[in-house]
Amino acid sequence: MALASVVIATHNRASLLRDCLAALGRQNAEANFEVVVVDNGSVDDTPAVIAAAGERVRGLTVADPNRAKARNAGIAAARGSIVIFCDDDTVAPPAFVAEHLRAHENGGPAVVSGPIINVPDSATKLAPDARHYSRAFFCTCNVSVPKQELFDAGLFDERYDLYGWEDTDLGIRLRERGLRRIFAWSAYLYHIKPADATTLERRRALAREKGTMAARFVRKAPRWPVRLATGAYAANFARAALVHARPLRAVYEKVVTIAPAGSLASTLAVEALVDAAYVDALQEALRHSQP
Repeated sequence: MALASVVIATHNRASLLRDCLAALGRQNAEANFEVVVVDNGSVDDTPAVIAAAGERVRGLTVADPNRAKARNAGIAAARGSIVIFCDDDTVAPPAFVAEHLRAHENGGPAVVSGPIINVPDSATKLAPDARHYSRAFFCTCNVSVPKQELFDAGLFDERYDLYGWEDTDLGIRLRERGLRRIFAWSAYLYHIKPADATTLERRRALAREKGTMAARFVRKAPRWPVRLATGAYAANFARAALVHARPLRAVYEKVVTIAPAGSLASTLAVEALVDAAYVDALQEALRHSQP
């Protein structure tokens, strides 16, 4: 098998990273790979976790918190001909790396992705099924691609300096280069998502960042597929104006405070508030942003 480089960008999630690296340390013997961890400005125990992870793991530091910049540094440092991206809050089964490499053995250059199975903790193990199929062409939680193709496509655009859309942007450029997409069911991993891990305020903050980056994406590539993907079109803005009118937002806020967490009413109210934060940021950034 070819040599693979598993590239992980991380920021202040030492405990999750520890589990992620431990799982990669339990890969099948047939897998030929290294791990490149890019510490993206952490101030917790991340450096110690990387140092203790073993000789297969190399650590880099990119002090400026920027996912695109961190992943580009990981690509540049990678020794493998295949780069596998995963996140620091994932746990890979023992066959994960080998299955990615196996998928690249037949045919021309390809983008290989696999199922992402959301679980509440690292102890929960589920088999992939139809729910875990994804149409996403390039999602950095679980995807691999020949390293040279990443360079030829121009790497991640580092102007995406907040959360969101940098992987979709690169995926479009890879697709335009003619790379086919392979969805490898056996190349699955677990994504750790505790039910109570993300507060409403944190979700709204991320939504605002993603809306801001969506405007940057649209300015850079003002095509209908991009507008549809980001929601940057008149019908969506009209919908948002109706369902996120200020009086309704006050109702949603009230529901969140009185409805039991996890109830249908609470869930719908939370999703409405998060969506409102995204659309507000998108519209505001479209009025002011440049690509």
